[in-house]
Amino acid sequence: MKPSLQVRLSQHLALTPQLQQSIRLLQLSTLELHQEVEQMLEQNPFLEPDGDDAPTWESPLERAPAPDRQAERQTDGEAAAATEVGAEGGEALPEIAASEFGAGEREDWENGTERDDFDGIRELPSSAGSGSGTGDDDFEPQDHRAAGTSLPDHLRAQLPGLRLSPEDSAAVNVLIESLDADGYLADSLDEIAEPLSVGLDEDDREDLMSRLRCALHWLRRLDPLGVGARSLSECLVLQLSETDDCDARRVAIQICEQHLELLARRDVKKLSAATGADEALLRQAQSLIVGCEPKPGRQFADAESNIIIPDVVVQRTGRMLKVTLNPDVMPKLRINDLYAAAVRGQRGGNLSARLQEARWFMKNIQQRFDTILRVSKAIVERQRAFFTHGEIAMKPLVLREIADELGLHESTISRVTTAKYMATPGGTFELKYFFGSSLNTEAGGNASSTAVRALIKQLISAEDENKPLSDSALSQMLEEQGIQVARRTVAKYREALKIAPANLRKAI
Repeated sequence: MKPSLQVRLSQHLALTPQLQQSIRLLQLSTLELHQEVEQMLEQNPFLEPDGDDAPTWESPLERAPAPDRQAERQTDGEAAAATEVGAEGGEALPEIAASEFGAGEREDWENGTERDDFDGIRELPSSAGSGSGTGDDDFEPQDHRAAGTSLPDHLRAQLPGLRLSPEDSAAVNVLIESLDADGYLADSLDEIAEPLSVGLDEDDREDLMSRLRCALHWLRRLDPLGVGARSLSECLVLQLSETDDCDARRVAIQICEQHLELLARRDVKKLSAATGADEALLRQAQSLIVGCEPKPGRQFADAESNIIIPDVVVQRTGRMLKVTLNPDVMPKLRINDLYAAAVRGQRGGNLSARLQEARWFMKNIQQRFDTILRVSKAIVERQRAFFTHGEIAMKPLVLREIADELGLHESTISRVTTAKYMATPGGTFELKYFFGSSLNTEAGGNASSTAVRALIKQLISAEDENKPLSDSALSQMLEEQGIQVARRTVAKYREALKIAPANLRKAI
């Protein structure tokens, strides 16, 4: 076999540095994008923040070649412009009540109970959620609170009102620093005192322990009630102790101290035998326990990290839905005109490369927001019924449908819809929330898994608390409405909604 030379013509995609940067910027969240911008501002001298009082800098689009300039300006105009999506039938869209989109999020108790009631239902908030349009459609919308005072700062602000000595105040501050995010005392007093007692004799150690025990007493008098507890049981007892004295309170305290597990299992017979209370008194005790906060520090925990700034805003204007980019998340950048003029006309060299890098960076950021806006418009158009009737009217939607409509790849849609959020009249949602798999109906149509989950939640909310609906019963009720859902699928959706099984939802 003789060696020979052959010429072959083929096509392949070359991932240039500009294309790699474009892909990377597209998948970043808003926070990560701003971190990337800050890093680029530090590294590249040609980039400058564009403030109201900043000097006039050169726009990268103005330096673009003439054939490309008009297209790039058109892209910029499209990204900044709002799109109005008409409502079907030409009728004005009604006002959307926030309650249609869920209530505030509640965390499960350590013993499997819930704060607001013991039926195991965890309500969905009107805030950001996530889902999947590629098969795994489980989601859990998250409640994002506005930034507020941290728990340690809130507790320290109350110390002056106690009129403590400097030593006692310092001891309370030590305990405050030992609290976890939920307001519990993470370590025992002995563990807290250990690093503080180095070099002290026995009498001084005992004095330190005495001062810490006294400080714990003062800490537990601060708001919120229950802070400084070392267990769920102790936290609930601290709160119940501040309520009016009555038989129900005494039974509630006894249950919290000794029988929380029986309460979680709804074992009325054993609870009655253990406490000597009848069913009516147990119900009153349960009501008192439900009114307690199992995590006193929850309202202060990670307030800043829970902030969600939407990338896209949907507003209702008459019969139209208006989709716009949120200007607050768009970095305002300019090219330094003085530096750019200094290297103008030069070919090659490090400075020219950095100038080109700055222009690429700004162009890729603009392209990122343009793509987010295009995808958001398509989602709003497809899910228009959601903005009228809520999640129960959500239609089946997968990434491929949006990709085909916009002429983009599915992976691009996936990057755009991950960690990007849309503010709507009913709350703020992750773009992925609007995607859901399809379920068959008897009429031959399809129902969105998101709508089915909402229907399951609705059925459970209306059930008789003395005879809660089983997964099989829910499956049968859905089938009566023309939606074919297997029992195990109902169980999967129920668990995704953080709803307990029927035996744990049964009232005492």
